[in-house]
Amino acid sequence: MSILVLTSDTLIGTPATGNIEYNGQFFGTDSNASRAQLQRITQGTAVASTSGTSIDFTGLPAWVKRVTVMYNNVSTNGTSPWLIQLGDSGGIENTGYLGGSGDRGGEGASTAGFEIVYSPASASAYSGIATIALVDTSNSWVISGVVAINASGQPKFFAGSKQTSATLDRIRLTTVNGTDTFDAGSVNLLWEG
Repeated sequence: MSILVLTSDTLIGTPATGNIEYNGQFFGTDSNASRAQLQRITQGTAVASTSGTSIDFTGLPAWVKRVTVMYNNVSTNGTSPWLIQLGDSGGIENTGYLGGSGDRGGEGASTAGFEIVYSPASASAYSGIATIALVDTSNSWVISGVVAINASGQPKFFAGSKQTSATLDRIRLTTVNGTDTFDAGSVNLLWEG
């Protein structure tokens, strides 16, 4: 059995095959002694969703390949569908989204963002997860997930795709009308390479 001991935060030369070193990130090597960075899952700081018409997460690193959006007891004061919008250095993009959301009572869609709750009940709290993943090197992203009304457990499913104009570095949570206000709960992100 081998034991890995990290004694320095400085990489010196090419590590031997199979070794892992640490310098703010993890690195592994293959049989050709090529070093590859191994990204760990990073958790953001939870944001209270108790005010405002949108919630922005910015500063995502360029190496991100998958983002998980977590909703915990979130509600708004209205019935406008909820959206997740992607953005890059040029800002939030509000066109070109494909897909939609639905439950046993119906479905909806928006091209202004990934619609995750098509017909929310005013002041009803929802919890759930949305997974956004990079498809290829042309900034094509897909999303899928589910949220449920905490009181009844009624799930709402969603899926879709979007190609951003540049490297993803921000995500916005908002509503279709842009005026309904978040009034309860919290949201957070996980991201990984």
